[in-house]
Amino acid sequence: MSALHQTQEISASEQARALWTSATAFTVCFAVWTIFSIIGVRIKDELGLTEAQFGLLIGMPILTGSLIRIVLGIWTCRYGGRLVYTVTMTAAALATFLLSHAKTYPEMLLAGLGIGLAGGSFAVGVAYVSPFFPPEKQGTALGIFGAGNVGAAVTKFAAPLVLVAFGWQTVAQIWSAVLLITAVVFWFSTNDDPQFRARRNHQVPRKSFLQEFEPLRNIQVWRFALYYFFAFGGFVALSLWLPRYLVGVYGFRIETAGMIAAAYSIPGSIFRAYGGMLSDKIGARKIMYATLSVAAVATLILSVPAGGAGGAMPIAVTPAVFVFVIFVLGFFMSLGKAAVYKHIPAYYPASVGAVGGIVGMMGGLGGFVLPIAFGFLKDATGLWSSCFMLLFAIVAVSLIWMTASIRQFKRHAEEDMPAGAFAR
Repeated sequence: MSALHQTQEISASEQARALWTSATAFTVCFAVWTIFSIIGVRIKDELGLTEAQFGLLIGMPILTGSLIRIVLGIWTCRYGGRLVYTVTMTAAALATFLLSHAKTYPEMLLAGLGIGLAGGSFAVGVAYVSPFFPPEKQGTALGIFGAGNVGAAVTKFAAPLVLVAFGWQTVAQIWSAVLLITAVVFWFSTNDDPQFRARRNHQVPRKSFLQEFEPLRNIQVWRFALYYFFAFGGFVALSLWLPRYLVGVYGFRIETAGMIAAAYSIPGSIFRAYGGMLSDKIGARKIMYATLSVAAVATLILSVPAGGAGGAMPIAVTPAVFVFVIFVLGFFMSLGKAAVYKHIPAYYPASVGAVGGIVGMMGGLGGFVLPIAFGFLKDATGLWSSCFMLLFAIVAVSLIWMTASIRQFKRHAEEDMPAGAFAR
């Protein structure tokens, strides 16, 4: 019996404990991962950083947290999610505490490197949680776990209050303490996942380190990675870009633009759990088709210059139209994030760590690369809407690739089936 099938023997209480402790831990990790979004502004003023230096500072944890995901995912499969998750949180907590004592820009960049581990915890959690659940429930479970993205909103709402009252160093110290406490609670309240237990008891042979990377040779993995590059990376990028866009295009006050961006990001995290349930109920492939189809229409509409160029364009992207369409886009992106990760344990049950790690890495890189690309396109074309032209291109490629792959899969399936199989 495989480790995956052993999930049927796991009690409901053990499943619930693994899921909710992991989701809580990921929420705290995500709050720490995005800490520079608040305290970075104060650090910029204190050190007199340039815009480029500031961008590197706030982007460092995002970049390293994305790149480390594949390694952490593989380590989770080899050494167990309980151990790797605890060590990852402890190391990130230490880096966050050391940040509060950093005095120079290089020291803060180095601390940011360690803080990035908190973002890498996503790959650990996916590989740890999924073996506790049978395939028909993994979409829901991973959707609930992924809703820990809401930790970014926790930082946006809570950190400014602490910063104003006590300073940015106190924010770093409190966030590090909460993360360390979370690591201790996680270690003492959870068990090893079923797959790791099976490997530890020699029921399942242990793969070599190179064999862990074997699934990455499959082009399908990189197709899933492209989906996540858009669904997660694009979502994060828009969360960061929206305030600047609304101020630059429609002349919104920064306070109003920030509230809209916050309202955009919070439901996008919560609805990920709903996307997981839908993926279990009607299938992840249908959810991905719906996500990409709606996203293609939405990004095409938003690619139209605001106001319809004095009425020459058939669609006038007024502020009301923009806000409505961007919220629809965000909703379907949140469903798509869950659908991507429903695919992974279904297609690669023995390699969730490696495949989930590379897909998560590409999603995180999307959140890092796309805002830079948005700025470059704005400078090069003079069009604010060029960011949505880029997103439309990514969606179009994803949709075409998905359609072609599924048609090829069905054609091969028909060839391998005995005559009359479809009639039964």
